[in-house]
Amino acid sequence: MLIEGVFAAITTPFYPDERVYFRKLEANVAHYSRSLLAGMVVLGSTGEASMLNDAETAEVLRVAAEAAAPEKVLIAGIARECVKATVELAETASGAKYDAVLVRTPNYYAGQMSTAAVLHYFRSVADRSPLPVVLYNVPRNVPYQVPIEVIAELANHPNIIGIKDSSGSVERIGQTVAATKTAMRRTVTVTQIFEAVTGRMRTPATEGASTFVAASELAGGTALATAPPATPIKTRTKEVGFQVLCGTASALLDSLEAGANGGILALGASAPQACQEVYLAWKDHDLKLAVEKQQRIAAANQRIVGELGISGVKYACDLNGYYGGRARSPLLSLTGDEKTEIEGLLAEIRN
Repeated sequence: MLIEGVFAAITTPFYPDERVYFRKLEANVAHYSRSLLAGMVVLGSTGEASMLNDAETAEVLRVAAEAAAPEKVLIAGIARECVKATVELAETASGAKYDAVLVRTPNYYAGQMSTAAVLHYFRSVADRSPLPVVLYNVPRNVPYQVPIEVIAELANHPNIIGIKDSSGSVERIGQTVAATKTAMRRTVTVTQIFEAVTGRMRTPATEGASTFVAASELAGGTALATAPPATPIKTRTKEVGFQVLCGTASALLDSLEAGANGGILALGASAPQACQEVYLAWKDHDLKLAVEKQQRIAAANQRIVGELGISGVKYACDLNGYYGGRARSPLLSLTGDEKTEIEGLLAEIRN
């Protein structure tokens, strides 16, 4: 699976009483689908994945997938504290036609997460997951930073295709790229313009639907229900190695320069276009413009995502045309001053 470009780490909307607001989730995903984003990560850290039970998780994954445009790559955050529960959610994501799963390190027994235990966890999940696995290094939330040498070893697993690194260290991104350069390479299916081909693109949008054939066109004079033929997708193949994705918008350009394939960004939930513009300018080899676009989002990302967290991201979504709402308790709502500050930071970052 090709995971290249900018992905929005989307939020999970809630009603004021903290039930999941599925209609708003549908609307948000449909809105992101009209952007130039490569795809979306559902139920990552920004999606408050740790706040949802398994039933809510399964329903959020289903609703988001059904609302997404077929050409958008979907990655499901599925990590749980044990291999068995994580694999069960990987199977749920596969049933909802996701393209890959994002898996962080267990953290409750952090003191026992030795190198051997971490290797065993990721390998065991990857062995049994029906979907390709993207590792998730997020030391801010998990008291364990996956060592570079462990990543290099896991990069040779046939079902581990990449990593999202949210350490914020460009140096570490570069080290990861260098350490995995000789990892096994995979042949992936892409479009004629070398963009990802998702599983949903191969499934007819009208699957399960039917259309009636006129009786006059049938020899027996009986109208039958038949599915319209699917239009074949023109594809080609591309060889890719281990794919490294930056986890913070503040380091996006420098990470791309260090060899990253793209980024999975919380700021992308509220400002997908602004984040995408950094990537597109870099892709066009217009480094001057890319620097300007990077500087444009730097302060907003640092304050909204890095300091104010989920509540800040959700309020930014409200300002920029997406439904954010409140975070689940015990996360606190923003103060009036904090909201005013975000309004100022986003004044020039609109979608």
